[in-house]
Amino acid sequence: MTKQKQPISFYQTVDNFFEKAAPYTHLERGLLDQIKVCNAIYAIRFPIKVTNQQTGKKEVRVIEAYRVQHSHHRLPTKGGIRFSNHVNQEEVMALATLMSYKCAIVHVPFGGAKGGVKVNPWEYSDEDLEKITRRYTYELVRRNFIGPAIDVPAPDYGTGQREMAWIYDTYRTLRENELDAAGCVTGKPVNQFGIRGRTEATGRGVFYGLREACNNTEDMKKLGLTPGIAGKKVVVQGLGNVGSFSASISQEEGDAVIIAVGEADGFIYNEKGIDVNKLIQVKMETGSIMNYSDAKKYGKEDRDKVLELECDILIPAALEDQINYKNADKIKAKIIGEAANGPISSVAEEVLLKKGILIIPDVYLNAGGVTVSYFEWLKNLSHMRFGRMDKRYEQKATENLIRLFEEMAGKNVPEDLIRKIAKGADEIDLVRSGLEESMINAYNTTRDIAKTENIDMRTAAFVNAIRLIGADYQSMGIFP
Repeated sequence: MTKQKQPISFYQTVDNFFEKAAPYTHLERGLLDQIKVCNAIYAIRFPIKVTNQQTGKKEVRVIEAYRVQHSHHRLPTKGGIRFSNHVNQEEVMALATLMSYKCAIVHVPFGGAKGGVKVNPWEYSDEDLEKITRRYTYELVRRNFIGPAIDVPAPDYGTGQREMAWIYDTYRTLRENELDAAGCVTGKPVNQFGIRGRTEATGRGVFYGLREACNNTEDMKKLGLTPGIAGKKVVVQGLGNVGSFSASISQEEGDAVIIAVGEADGFIYNEKGIDVNKLIQVKMETGSIMNYSDAKKYGKEDRDKVLELECDILIPAALEDQINYKNADKIKAKIIGEAANGPISSVAEEVLLKKGILIIPDVYLNAGGVTVSYFEWLKNLSHMRFGRMDKRYEQKATENLIRLFEEMAGKNVPEDLIRKIAKGADEIDLVRSGLEESMINAYNTTRDIAKTENIDMRTAAFVNAIRLIGADYQSMGIFP
């Protein structure tokens, strides 16, 4: 086996992507070195008494956990917390690094951070998970690694609204006089200062990014595809939160055809299309996509082959390093939309680019989550729901305009049509509008850099992020 074909770590992959982009930024090496490194790493070990799920007896386990703040060029830092047996310091560092670049690309004014707790959440009771989450939060508070102006966590793999509610409650208990305590974490339930649209945000952002890419006639012509996402054959790996929303929204709002979906226990395939909402329901009821009836089934031993299917768009929405030196040459997709973090290794990417595949990189494409988290944080700091001040005003103004047209035309507009047209924006409408605006602008900026510098989309995204972060450092007067 040659040296190039040795597997590399996720952190090394991120570093390789950075170095590939660095020459195009035209920034001095000292500034680049500052942007690249993680500024603060907090490694934690704490004991928790839990119930052994096999014996039913209480036992003490030492939990390994991390919080990494990659860049303080803007505050607070921002990034999710994942619960996984695979958590390690290097992985959390890589994810925190990507968060800095991700925030810069979509113009969200945060530095990047990430957290990880080394547990398999399915091996613990809800009571024990709550203990672990609250103790982890306590450790973050104790070391000043959490707060609305310091560091704001969010959900990630293995965590969700419930865990974020526990974090908020713990923080509020320890900081009871802090007016903006709700801003210490995002991804909270709506009835606990969360925001509508956060759960779907990453998947919806994936859809907006892919749709914008497919709408570019020039790029689609190079790939031998017609413009537009409608009718495109899509393969999705991973039907978790991100994968399920990416697939369902692409199907419902984009008229894409989802031909295959893969999970840990295998994948299903139907050339004519899979009903994603029905599939999600089957998974919820039975615990597996393999119980979906209207598709061919391929077992656990073939699960990775879902990545090798012929399709227009491949969406890896599982974990990192899914496309690597072993299978890169077998990929037949024309477009790869990285919904997961780091699903393509830097070694594999070189192979894919030589094949002419358009890669929409994770550092841009899955930024929908942090974008809507930013909206939630703003909502928490303003102490007001979006739309509360202007919804009725907008509705009345539109109604008055319609009445004016009625008078001028001498015809009446049906009342049900007026109600449909003269609808003020709800919070969910504003969130989706803001997300769509962010993703479209970021895509076109990245594509412009790619075209100007004659580089691929990932390198262009990194160039954009590094330049923006570099400008912040330069404005501080530290670097010339």
